[in-house]
Amino acid sequence: MRFKAFPWRQIVCVLACAGVFVYAQERLEGRPRLRPAGEIGVALPLFIQVALAGGDRYFAANIAAVRALVTDPGKMTADEFHVLARVQEDVSWLNPYHEDNYYTAASVLPWYGQLESAQVILRRAMLARPFDYQPGFFYGFDLLHFRHDPAAASAALREAASRMPDDSDDRMMLENMAARWLDRVDDLDMAIEVVEAMAKGGNRKDFRDYLKLRAQRLRMLKEVRTAAAAYRQQTGQPVRSLDQLVAARLLKAVPVDPFGMGFTIDANGRVFLKN
Repeated sequence: MRFKAFPWRQIVCVLACAGVFVYAQERLEGRPRLRPAGEIGVALPLFIQVALAGGDRYFAANIAAVRALVTDPGKMTADEFHVLARVQEDVSWLNPYHEDNYYTAASVLPWYGQLESAQVILRRAMLARPFDYQPGFFYGFDLLHFRHDPAAASAALREAASRMPDDSDDRMMLENMAARWLDRVDDLDMAIEVVEAMAKGGNRKDFRDYLKLRAQRLRMLKEVRTAAAAYRQQTGQPVRSLDQLVAARLLKAVPVDPFGMGFTIDANGRVFLKN
């Protein structure tokens, strides 16, 4: 009967590894931990990206999109966000059709100081994906909330809505939002013209009638703003109440809002519609 040799070598190896582990733990105890990298420290030139992907630009776009997708914004510096924006712009050039790229760019880049890159990516996606309303929606949202340009934002939203089925509730929701954003513009003549054109082109009578009321509200707002400007010119003071305009005979009466919401006045005497 033969006996197996005792595994001294394996046991010694295990004990040695355990000793190294314990020693390393003791040595590292109390040492400051480095901040994990954002994994997006460099953007390679486009020709190198394509070469590394075997000449396939779409494969190169996928590789770069995955790099952007796995980054953790909570661990990134301002410089790394600049690199991330460059990487995602590269993806949009290599493959502007790439859905994940424009979606993640829209949800991250504008909030971390990379608005222009986000808009470049979204514009390219709008051209490459004529059936898709989402790039136009995000593009318009950014114009309103970051650029404070309600006129351009409304135009982008109307473009997004045009890519949806004519009678769908979602399309009317976007068109309604586009009309509401026009309440904020300075050029009310333009806003009235746009909303009235939307009403004429509407497919459903109830929505056409609703847009006509929105145009009526804009005409009321124009009347009140004209009166408020005349009041400032006469008195040298901003208007604080619409009743002041009636008392100054600049308005016959305070206009009645067909939606029952009325008007609001800011600290500078600027009149707006309530929504």
